[in-house]
Amino acid sequence: MSTATSRRLRKPILSTLALAGVTALALTSCAGGGGSEVTAFTFTKNAENTTTEPVLQALIDGECADENEALPLEVNSMPQADLDSQMQLLASQDALPVMFSAGGNPAEGAKLAGTGALVDFEAKFTELGVRDSISDGAVSTIEKLYGGDFSFLPYQYNIEGIFYNTALFEENGWEVPTTWTELTDLAAEVQAAGKTPFAASGEQGWPLTRLVSGYLFRSLGADALQKVADGEAKLTDPEYVEAAAAIADLGAAGYFGANVTSLDYDAATNEFLTGNAAMIYMGSWLLGNINGEGNAIGADNVGFFPFPEVEGGAGSIDDYPANVGVPATFAASSADDPGVEAWLTCIAENYGNAALEQGQITGFVATEDFDLPAISQEIADTIGSSTSSVLWFEALFNAEASQISSVNAALLVTGQLTPEEFMTLVQDALDQ
Repeated sequence: MSTATSRRLRKPILSTLALAGVTALALTSCAGGGGSEVTAFTFTKNAENTTTEPVLQALIDGECADENEALPLEVNSMPQADLDSQMQLLASQDALPVMFSAGGNPAEGAKLAGTGALVDFEAKFTELGVRDSISDGAVSTIEKLYGGDFSFLPYQYNIEGIFYNTALFEENGWEVPTTWTELTDLAAEVQAAGKTPFAASGEQGWPLTRLVSGYLFRSLGADALQKVADGEAKLTDPEYVEAAAAIADLGAAGYFGANVTSLDYDAATNEFLTGNAAMIYMGSWLLGNINGEGNAIGADNVGFFPFPEVEGGAGSIDDYPANVGVPATFAASSADDPGVEAWLTCIAENYGNAALEQGQITGFVATEDFDLPAISQEIADTIGSSTSSVLWFEALFNAEASQISSVNAALLVTGQLTPEEFMTLVQDALDQ
């Protein structure tokens, strides 16, 4: 594996890539646009999504068999990149499918919700008596992503934090840190013990920028990046640059290891799961790797703790960064159909259990007990008790700013960009 010194780093990207045109895809079995009768539970999903349909099939085979008999599920797939434009087209024709996956840009989903084309799930689930079946933390994340409305369903739900090697901690007498100072002191001890403190992918970049936003949320509060999106603050403000500087300092101390720039996601994950790194900042999607056969340290030796507090900061350690993967929504035009209401009720009451039985953690509340690995149960319990969430660094950025952020993150932690230069590059893209 190449090291940081032998790898040629990418230069900052200062312009967006041209977007390819999207050809409209004609769909059949659409919802009851224009008042027509709903004859099928049509679901248009992104082709890359392989997790939702198996859970729906399990419901068809079990708790939702009657609902499917009355209104059969029909699934169509299309590439993720085409979803936003295609759903906008169908909305303009009043021909949306009953249910469909969100596109890649939350801002477009929020725009569609603003037209009244999507179900208000807060009102609908309350009307159906099943609002308690969706966790408040998941709803909080959806509202932050989609313009303040509970207009999408959390078929996936991930929280983020720091996974750590519990056996290594116990062997060395290390305590789980709760403050930034404790975390940096711990990193120094880990390094002195001959281990890499943090595994991270500089190749992907976002695992590093997640640390920047984590610091911002703890130092400035949960609305730190919303203020940037609203134009009330800039990433170049001193208190924002401080967050980038804190993560740059970790890199300058060598806490990401010598080869951070060359590590892709899988290699960084392997650094942690083989015991070479003591900690990794990641989302709960990592559970698949933790519970898999490739985990050399064993799932029983993995723990989880939240991003620590920044001393004197305005944020709360109880706010977990979270995302809902690619959620789905329902068309308002078909939501009052009795068959659709029956499906919505059955999904709300049973999706959490059916998904957890398949090893998936969602934003739907699971009411049954399953024999889960301890770390999975810990994450599930944390999600179930969470009432609020924050987003991540690029969540509210435009496409160009997101790309610039990810590509230049490795340059930040290797000292090839100063914190001021890094934040200026991203802010300039936001200002365009």
